[in-house]
Amino acid sequence: MIHHRSLASLGLITITVLGPPTLAGGGKRGLLIQPNPPVGSPLPGLTSEQEALFWEGRVLYSTPIPVEDGLGPIFNKSNCRSCHSNPDGGPGNIAVTHFGFLDEKSEEPFTALPGGTLLQLVAINDPSGEIASCAEVLPPEANFTTNHITPGMTGYGLVEAIADADIAANADPADANGDGISGRVHWVDDPATGIGGRVGRFGWKSIIATVETFSGDATLNEMGVTNQVFGEENAPNGDLDLLAGCDEVADPEDHADALGYTFVDRVTHFQRYMTAPPQSPRGGMTGEVIFNDLGCNACHVASFTTANDPSLEAALRDREIRPYSDFLLHDMGLLGDGLPQGDATGQEFRTTPLMGVARRLAMIHDGRVSGGTIDDRLRAAILAHGPFGEGAASAAAFQIMDKNDEFELFQFLKSLGRADFDQNDDDVIGLADWTAFLDCASLDLVITPDMICGIADIDQDGDVDETDLASFLVAYEGENGDCDGDGVSNLEAIFLGAPDADGDGVPDDCPAPCPGDFNGDRQINSADLGLMIAAWGSCSGCPEDLNGDGLVNGADLGLMIAGWGACP
Repeated sequence: MIHHRSLASLGLITITVLGPPTLAGGGKRGLLIQPNPPVGSPLPGLTSEQEALFWEGRVLYSTPIPVEDGLGPIFNKSNCRSCHSNPDGGPGNIAVTHFGFLDEKSEEPFTALPGGTLLQLVAINDPSGEIASCAEVLPPEANFTTNHITPGMTGYGLVEAIADADIAANADPADANGDGISGRVHWVDDPATGIGGRVGRFGWKSIIATVETFSGDATLNEMGVTNQVFGEENAPNGDLDLLAGCDEVADPEDHADALGYTFVDRVTHFQRYMTAPPQSPRGGMTGEVIFNDLGCNACHVASFTTANDPSLEAALRDREIRPYSDFLLHDMGLLGDGLPQGDATGQEFRTTPLMGVARRLAMIHDGRVSGGTIDDRLRAAILAHGPFGEGAASAAAFQIMDKNDEFELFQFLKSLGRADFDQNDDDVIGLADWTAFLDCASLDLVITPDMICGIADIDQDGDVDETDLASFLVAYEGENGDCDGDGVSNLEAIFLGAPDADGDGVPDDCPAPCPGDFNGDRQINSADLGLMIAAWGSCSGCPEDLNGDGLVNGADLGLMIAGWGACP
């Protein structure tokens, strides 16, 4: 039984309304809600030029930089994707090592050693052979190391577009309200723009304010390529003589291409124009209420709206983003890593954004939480917030939580990264999701966001109806033709009652396929032969290529003749 109801109040949900389409058969479909794009997709609303920049940047993001273009002499990886891999531009599991000298009895306990705090693991050696090795080593005086895994950058063009004042508004460094949370802004100067006093928001300690600076920093420190943001090469352990012997490419090594874009520009385009991770259901889950009751939302702020600034691209302007982070620094107690960065102390970290957390294979700054199920990782990550620091009270409350509440909490957290209609949670909206969608549409009960069918009810009005179908058809990645040519797609016809006993997404009463009937008259005859001859030769993807080998030739002609006459 399929119910048809009017669009109800959406509560916490934010929707993008595309217009009031109708069913092909004349029935009312209601408002079309744009599904969240799959993880790693370009932002909705980009111009064609901006989307082209996104895809061009994505190619370079995974392309290794050759030595002759400036790779090294000391570096960790030769391309961005090696670290940001889940998806491209997202978080990763690879850790980098920071080191230094720690004297806890000193007023300034941490001292950076020559060469900085980041240990680069790979080196390009002196081509003349006069220098034995340019590899960086852990100095003998170093008595401190810590690891940082790769943070994600998905949706961070939107994060960059949040006004500084909106982030600063959540700061309470003196804990004036007495809730034990004293987040503070990490004020930084931005070398990419030359603007001082910006609100940092990227990196484990919010040391970076813009995506371009993030790109420039990683291009230098992880790949050893000097660029328009950071033009001074890293010397192995600070040894300038080693640097002179191993680095033969003049600085800056990153040069503009024929269109005037550097590598840093290109990967910045990709990262700025990438959509935020999806969330489904989009709001109202019981688990989010529990999340808030635990006090997690004091730091993991659900939502911001980007600045309505005419200098921003339209796709980034005045848009809601749900990062579940305040981007402020907090004292994390024993979870601190001991490494100061900028004005952030060794005990402070930026609130890690939770958008996309359902897809993370490693959690906590050093990746100590990994393996097991997503529930195992979430549980361990939450408990790691105690027993001291600003997250301790929430961790303690979680530890004594009722198991039913824990289940609801995890269901909510697992929605952060799940696409609309992705019933089997495989990041593809396919035939299995269609079958589940139909099952949800047949339920004779009120669907809630806490039910598995909640992700099929995109407008969260309590049922799966034509409004949800319209959105599903936009999200569907499988084949959805019109087998009988009546202007109603196969899936829509099945939704409206056409039988599909074999579950293949094609109505059972459709005519059988008739390979070789190119003009659709249910006859294979000379008219179709003329169309095949016109397509003769290389013809990848064309219907006349009956055997799918990319050629229209005698093999296809033989198949056509075998079916000559009226279609069955």
